[in-house]
Amino acid sequence: MATTSNLNDDESSKKMGTRVFKKSSPNGKITTYLGKRDYIDYNSDIEPIDGVVLIDPEYVKERKVFAHVLAAFRYGREDLDVLGLTFRKDLFLPRNAPASVTLQPAPGDTGKPCGVDYELKTYCAEDLDEKPHKRNSVRLAIRKLTYAPPSRAPQPAIEAHKEFMMSPAPLHLECTLDKEMYYHGESITVNVQATNNSNKTVKKIRITVIQTAEIMLYSTTQYKCEVAEMESTDGFPINPSSTMSKVYTLTPLLDNNKDKRGLALDGKLKHEDTNLASSTIVTDASQKENLGIIVQYKVKVKLVVSMGGDLAVELPFTLTHPKPAGECVAVPAEKDVVVAAAAVQQAANDQTVPVDLNLIEFETSSTQQQQQNGTLNKVAGSADDDLIFEEFARIRLKGHEPDDTDV
Repeated sequence: MATTSNLNDDESSKKMGTRVFKKSSPNGKITTYLGKRDYIDYNSDIEPIDGVVLIDPEYVKERKVFAHVLAAFRYGREDLDVLGLTFRKDLFLPRNAPASVTLQPAPGDTGKPCGVDYELKTYCAEDLDEKPHKRNSVRLAIRKLTYAPPSRAPQPAIEAHKEFMMSPAPLHLECTLDKEMYYHGESITVNVQATNNSNKTVKKIRITVIQTAEIMLYSTTQYKCEVAEMESTDGFPINPSSTMSKVYTLTPLLDNNKDKRGLALDGKLKHEDTNLASSTIVTDASQKENLGIIVQYKVKVKLVVSMGGDLAVELPFTLTHPKPAGECVAVPAEKDVVVAAAAVQQAANDQTVPVDLNLIEFETSSTQQQQQNGTLNKVAGSADDDLIFEEFARIRLKGHEPDDTDV
């Protein structure tokens, strides 16, 4: 009789495997396989996009197979066509290409949100200038994310004072952050010291974390969103000839800001959770336009003074993803490529598992999903490696033509 631990081991072993994402062209002649959809910019190197393209030889004939990556800056709804101009700008891809960024739409907005997105397209053509039809091409939405830069900036600190008429001395404010770089989900610690040598009374303090998204196009536009805030009267008022020293903590999270239009997020693939956009790393100020959207963060500390004349300071900081220890740019081993290609070829040859099999469908029951995964795992197992294929599902909206870039 099997023990509980053995059952758990068997269950966990079934879940292990290499996940492979798959999408086929509408005519079923081209299928593209990717090992992942997120590609990391390490500031010095960018992960290569590795995958397998399976094509019917009778369909290729004398033509060539092309694959290209396009970064696009979408700054308006594509269905709003004004005098033949579309709200989309294709970007060149310099070394410092922009990260994937999405501007959060307002409730009720339809269509694709504004932002920078990436697309991998594979197709057959006579030459590179030939424009492929949607029916005989594969378009995959992918993301380009950034990790923390290797060097850390000095600890943010600032001092400011404000003088008032008929006051013997100014109101002085000193603020520091515990560090310059924060990872998504981390709390920000703000140390505040106030010395009131004026004849005014400080009523309270207000601290906010502000995200600024600068739209780099033909003219500069900015979105400013408060992603964390607090207001406190603890230890107040600060009367003349008095001091105050306190430490405050704030945590900027997307969960608390899902209703704010224009909030910048790390490029979002459909039906996947994301987070606040990472800070943009600007290495060449002359190439700002190629970055599409520049995201920056700052903490604003304001002392609210009675009868007006508030005193405020700002401390910029970096919000980003942590770089895993010892991780470097991943280049797949030759064995891994051979194994993946063998499994793909086996799946194509097996008449019981068509290449365009839908392996993931939204609102699919767990029983159906298990049956589909079980069938495919048998095919993948023949290549001495467990490959779990996931379909790039298409969302068919009623009254709308399906978009091949949906994931």
